[in-house]
Amino acid sequence: MLQESRVAETRNPGERSPRPFRYDKIIMPLDSPSVHTMNPGPPDDCRTLFISAILPVRNEAAFIERLLTQLLAQNYDPQRFEIIVVDGESSDDTPAKVAEFADRHENVRLFSNPRRLSSAARNIGVRHARGDVVVIVDGHCEIDDERWLHNIADAFASSGADCLGRPQPLDVSEATTVQRAIAAARSSRLGHHPDSFIYSSQPQFVPAGSVAVAYRRSVFEQVGYFDETFDACEDYEFNHRIDWAGLRCWFTPEIAVQYVPRGNLRSLFRQLIRYGRGRVRLLRKYPNTFSLGTFLPAAWVLGLIGGIPLSIVSPWLAVVYLGTLSFYAFVVLVSALSISLREHNLRLALWLPLVFFVIHTASGMGALAEFIRPSRNTVSVGPVRAASKTG
Repeated sequence: MLQESRVAETRNPGERSPRPFRYDKIIMPLDSPSVHTMNPGPPDDCRTLFISAILPVRNEAAFIERLLTQLLAQNYDPQRFEIIVVDGESSDDTPAKVAEFADRHENVRLFSNPRRLSSAARNIGVRHARGDVVVIVDGHCEIDDERWLHNIADAFASSGADCLGRPQPLDVSEATTVQRAIAAARSSRLGHHPDSFIYSSQPQFVPAGSVAVAYRRSVFEQVGYFDETFDACEDYEFNHRIDWAGLRCWFTPEIAVQYVPRGNLRSLFRQLIRYGRGRVRLLRKYPNTFSLGTFLPAAWVLGLIGGIPLSIVSPWLAVVYLGTLSFYAFVVLVSALSISLREHNLRLALWLPLVFFVIHTASGMGALAEFIRPSRNTVSVGPVRAASKTG
């Protein structure tokens, strides 16, 4: 059962108060069965498939109105989809803006996420979703295809897959040069894990890994929910359980959305620190996720720091250290020039070396920080099962 409540936000004296907004208050235990009150259509009938779009957000006031407008404009029966926004106690006008949409549209609902974690937000959304399938949508993305929901339903119907994966192109239509450089770097093999399909364009069955975003309800019944001890890489951890359970993921560019790249190097650095920590947390939980490519950034940071005193001790080690730095600089500069020429924008060549350095260094620092001092986020809500591998 859901009830409405007014939630006031604490503001500093003299600060403008946003208009009141409404949360659908969660009054059932978080480990209760999900609220599945609508009668879904046949799970493989793309004409009747009920889709729940879950938006975990926090401080997305700059993007949320555009995203909700695009979702509501979908060429899909409004009675067959819902939008669940789970707000992590935003300090901007995000909840107020969402509440305006919820007042006008019965298929838009707003929930509060007091833990603020994306993993917790996803679980709140899943447990209150009424759909046959759920799709996770980030608040800072753009959906420019009015048949996007149709494409999701069609992909489930035609593939018979348990979940769907999609590429993650970065929207640079109104981007600054720095954002374009970040987008170009993140979509290259030097700036992203080489085993990921996230920048692929070929429809195919792939590991869920870093690409799965849409799931049949049966997936949660089989492998559990998102692990709330993760504040980064919670999607990868969940998708790893899907792969381990032997479930199938169909990758299709037809359900791609455009993501807005980070606006500056500082926010990129913070993002990659979290990703680095999340990767180590994943390794700690699943040792079989270790790969050399994942932890090369940590080795890079260790070498970068440790090479200085070792170079003082030994001239030979100094040669190795300087040689390694020279090789790294050569690879980065060649990659930067190649990307700039491909994008027909030589200004990118000025930023790309620094962007690559931030990506590699922040990822490595995050991994080392998690190794040395593990995060204390250990509260886990609801069933998080390590699924048994089938077959």
